[in-house]
Amino acid sequence: MTVGMEADDRVQAAQQAAAADAGLRYVARQPILDLRGRVYGYELLFRNGPGTIFSGDGDLATRTILDNTLIFGWEKLASGAMVFVNCTREALTEALVNVLPPTRTVLEVLESLEPTPELIEACRKLKSNGFLIALDDFTWRPELEPLVELADLIKVDFTLSDAEERRWMIRRLHNRNIAWLAEKVETQQEYEQAVKEGFTLFQGYYFCRPVLLKNRKVPANRLSQIEILQMLRGDLVNLRELSKLVERDASLTYRLLRLVNSPVCAMRQEVRSVETALLAVGEDAFRRIATLAITREMNVGQPAELLRMAFVRGRFCELMTTETGLDPTEQYLLGMLSLLPAMLRIPMKELAPALPLRNEIQQALQGADVPEGKVLNWLEQHEQGNWNACDRIVSYAGLSKERLARSYAQALVWAEAAMDVA
Repeated sequence: MTVGMEADDRVQAAQQAAAADAGLRYVARQPILDLRGRVYGYELLFRNGPGTIFSGDGDLATRTILDNTLIFGWEKLASGAMVFVNCTREALTEALVNVLPPTRTVLEVLESLEPTPELIEACRKLKSNGFLIALDDFTWRPELEPLVELADLIKVDFTLSDAEERRWMIRRLHNRNIAWLAEKVETQQEYEQAVKEGFTLFQGYYFCRPVLLKNRKVPANRLSQIEILQMLRGDLVNLRELSKLVERDASLTYRLLRLVNSPVCAMRQEVRSVETALLAVGEDAFRRIATLAITREMNVGQPAELLRMAFVRGRFCELMTTETGLDPTEQYLLGMLSLLPAMLRIPMKELAPALPLRNEIQQALQGADVPEGKVLNWLEQHEQGNWNACDRIVSYAGLSKERLARSYAQALVWAEAAMDVA
């Protein structure tokens, strides 16, 4: 554990809420970032069970989204940000979305909905109640003008439009008070193109796939930090050897001492050395503080969402070891380190061989089909709502769907507690 008892209490609450649910539920969230790389909100993707992919009954899908939001807990899913929810005609005209907090919710009007007078009036009322209105997968049609008048955001799918079409739409509506959101932006190049065109919000995994620097080696201090992480996750820690490793890294020592002397630790006297910090706060507290300092140091200069995702992945893979029988330390590191290419801008094929990890873990980091990588692979597909791919992995690896869903919910809570401290 790297956060402490406050996280345990929140995890327990999440487990109780999950246990109260009558059926198995799946939820994934996709981040929406602003121009500064900060999380503006999350789009929630839900599924009601192992065999249910919402490609048919849209009303059932939206009802389930609303129900699941209440069951999982709004605060846990939102992490203090806005939440985007796909809405059918029924959800809007019958005001089903009123169970959600208006000032924190963006209602996405699906592209398949016809702008009838009833729908337009429903959107107008919801907007007056505080909800934001977004038009999903937008392409210009004259009959959409009444909805455009109400829209706070317009989402444009980068895979279904070209640059000329997008620029034309933005120019046509430039005098409206509308935020433009580019979705399915998967690469750094697409992100830069979207910024150039005038988009200010972005959805996709471009921040996980930045332009990687060729022929760049792993900095020595990063390898040292990974070695420290590996030592921290073990049951027995040689504090003297650990303090020596920490002291070799000036930046890490600085961050560690800042955390130790912060209100989080409530030390009575100023701590000025790593050795004193070890003696003063104790082994368990030092594990938490050092792990947070290291992971935060690795993510310097990158979007905070990367760090949050790393916490989720690490904790999720660790929790699933009760199901897989794999080593918890290795699985935690596997999840955490899976985002190193985005943090360090070095390709994984160059990173993995330099890491002080077993060959199988190195292979898993590079996407090889090995048992050690199945849980991480499932999570990567789950993050994007690729339910069919998730099911194939579950079937092939013999994983428990219920345990996967529970572990993900617990990892979200744990990651938020870690982010609060970090």
